[in-house]
Amino acid sequence: MFRAGDGVLPSLHILPATVTDLPAIAELAAESWRAHYPGIISGAQIEYMLERMYSLETLTREITTEGISYDRLLVDGRLIGFAAYGPAGERIQKTKTCKLHKLYLHPAFQRRGYGSALLEHVCSTAAAHGYATLILAVNKMNVKAIAAYQKNGFAVREPVRVDIGAGFVMDDYVMAKTLATKA
Repeated sequence: MFRAGDGVLPSLHILPATVTDLPAIAELAAESWRAHYPGIISGAQIEYMLERMYSLETLTREITTEGISYDRLLVDGRLIGFAAYGPAGERIQKTKTCKLHKLYLHPAFQRRGYGSALLEHVCSTAAAHGYATLILAVNKMNVKAIAAYQKNGFAVREPVRVDIGAGFVMDDYVMAKTLATKA
């Protein structure tokens, strides 16, 4: 593993994910969620959301029929993060807005600039596809993620509270960033 000061720079690659990459993405999501979200949401909600959002059926449907792109962040050949982005819904799509649906890093690789690199990749890719804005939803209690998004040019647009079933809600901020599009 890379450590600051050891003089060795890691090999970082961001590559598109395919259906065959989805089991590893689901595994990384579960590890990340179980390490990060206790204290923000209940254990029961963590498991509910993992099953709902990261089942292989859901991930496959997102890639194959919903137009959501998944990109893998590899460091020295190891999957350490991923992002999912694409359609934001019909009403929002008409405004040239892309949505960052998911962005997660392995807990051991956080606070090293990898998340910012992955986020910049998503911004650049969205801008190259003609999107003017990138939005995301982040739990209001997820202060570390909010600070990271703000550091990367996002601002809170509005609070939202969404019933996701089974007695759970997502109590989020929608954050947005204007993208630098090519004129």
